[in-house]
Amino acid sequence: MRLTIVGCSGSFPGPDSAASCYLVEAEGHRVLLDLGSGALGPLARIMSIYDVEAVLVSHLHADHFFDLCGLYVARRYHPDGRLPRIPVYGPAGIARRLCEAYGLDRRPGMDEEFDLREWQEGTAYDVGPLRVTVARVTHPVESFAMRIEHEGRVLAYSGDTGASDALVEIARDADIFLCESGFQESADNPAGLHLSGREAGEHATRAGARRLVLTHVPPWNDPMRALAEAGPAYEGSVEMARPGATYEL
Repeated sequence: MRLTIVGCSGSFPGPDSAASCYLVEAEGHRVLLDLGSGALGPLARIMSIYDVEAVLVSHLHADHFFDLCGLYVARRYHPDGRLPRIPVYGPAGIARRLCEAYGLDRRPGMDEEFDLREWQEGTAYDVGPLRVTVARVTHPVESFAMRIEHEGRVLAYSGDTGASDALVEIARDADIFLCESGFQESADNPAGLHLSGREAGEHATRAGARRLVLTHVPPWNDPMRALAEAGPAYEGSVEMARPGATYEL
């Protein structure tokens, strides 16, 4: 597998990055983990947006799904005619939420552009050559972490979450653990919302993950602080996600 960071800004796009979007490639197949606000443009600099074969949505906050609206327009109104449907996986209610975001009636909504499928807790899915397992994690809305496997290699993605035993299991022995660190360490951080760099490191340690890549730092936070907080909690390789970075698994 190859992982490319398309966007990694937390909560909303920042001056240097779109919101969450990660490209996974294997055997010529191209799958997106999230397609958050502002991500479609940077994606187009990496690949043709018409070559996206599936989108896996962790949860229905705008910084993780909103540019599906742009992809809908691109596929529906292409000058050569409407393009075939592609699968889009997400939490319960994803079809309705997309219609609300774009101002569409529920029928047909985006059903003619996307084959919309709802995640089921603990279920594994075959997405092209990838085996994808999801688990519900801790967030104010239904949110899923993902474990992506291919030929014995494992990529784990946290989505958005607070402290979560389920996240540890999803990331068990992962070659790369792409983990959110939306909070800085503070006693005032609300529970069940995001992880700090230290907490991301602790989850990676408990999971036995081989490499930790921190992501989802909002523009008002210093990513280097998240990195510094993670270091004492995790002895493996740890770095910050940055747009355009690629990782071979």
